[in-house]
Amino acid sequence: MPNYFYGPQAEQFAFYRIPKALFTDSTFRGISTDAKVLYGLLLDWMSLSVKNGWKDEEGRVYIIFTVESIMEHLKCSNKKAVGLLRELEEKADLIERRRQGQGRPSLIYVKKFMDALG
Repeated sequence: MPNYFYGPQAEQFAFYRIPKALFTDSTFRGISTDAKVLYGLLLDWMSLSVKNGWKDEEGRVYIIFTVESIMEHLKCSNKKAVGLLRELEEKADLIERRRQGQGRPSLIYVKKFMDALG
């Protein structure tokens, strides 16, 4: 018997959404596919931050997504995870990290990808 989806089964999975512009717009040509996938994960985590009320004094939503979490989700090394964050922050200007101090995870502000388009 074929393994097809029937009726409501077709909607049983959750999906990460990665903006198409990250793959089609020349602005993001120099960004790795892994960094684009990480951006999609970070966008997904934004909804959890909203539910938790994680906003700064200016009302901007931030996420707490540790390097260890990135390593776990993307099955990569510490060096790779740190490099992907740096790529999103420095090359693409898609995130901003705010250090909180020794032993505390950085706050990550996910920026609107549409604002980076030229």
